Amino acid sequence: MTQDLAKSPVLILGGRSDIGLACARAFAAAGHPLQLAARNAATLEPAAQDLRLRGGGAVSLHEFDVLDIAGHAAFLDALPEPPGIVLCAVGAMGDQEASERDPQAAALVMRANFEGPALILGEIANRMEAAGRGVIVGISSVAGDRGRATNYVYGAGKAGFTAFLSGLRNRLARTGVQVVTVKPGFVATRMTEGMDTPAPLTAQPEEVARAILRAIRTGGTVVYVRPVWRLVMTAIRAIPEPLFKRMKL
Repeated sequence: MTQDLAKSPVLILGGRSDIGLACARAFAAAGHPLQLAARNAATLEPAAQDLRLRGGGAVSLHEFDVLDIAGHAAFLDALPEPPGIVLCAVGAMGDQEASERDPQAAALVMRANFEGPALILGEIANRMEAAGRGVIVGISSVAGDRGRATNYVYGAGKAGFTAFLSGLRNRLARTGVQVVTVKPGFVATRMTEGMDTPAPLTAQPEEVARAILRAIRTGGTVVYVRPVWRLVMTAIRAIPEPLFKRMKL
């Protein structure tokens, strides 16, 4: 992260999520003004008050629906000032069985994890490229590293988002804009509540936030929050297809 971004405004898309709020607390502690964007944003005022106390900086709330593609440009135009750092924590796990039965349910999962996030970040990338500076952070998932029977609709959306971020990073490599892909693995959030997730593979939201700030400061590109996930997914990708078809992961 360049010196001129050290105290720049941070826009968090999906500011209501557990990861989004954990990142907001970390950025506030580092002295960044915050712009929290979510649906029904006014209900985040208690969280905004807490963030103002933690960091002593400005915190503004902004109504945002990632699936309102036509409204993306107007949303960005209405921000109090252009953000120097943008974190996209938008996503929806959905239900795999429901997505298999209902095309509309599957479409919603795919759009929430790929189409909407990719298009808003594409608009932001154009603006940052014109300014010659900025950081874009997209939270993807290890689920996108290989399609698996238990979550392939969600995984397909995240795979698309991962590929989009990779291409965006390649395009912007010489423009002064940093693009970071974050793959948290399991995280102890409301999204995974009730799931039996192995402790060694499960991060806390604050752990994800620390990994993101570290990546921004060091020029990171692709971040597996717990490094063991890189090994796990390398092994899963290496399974030959004839054997993989007999497994249910």
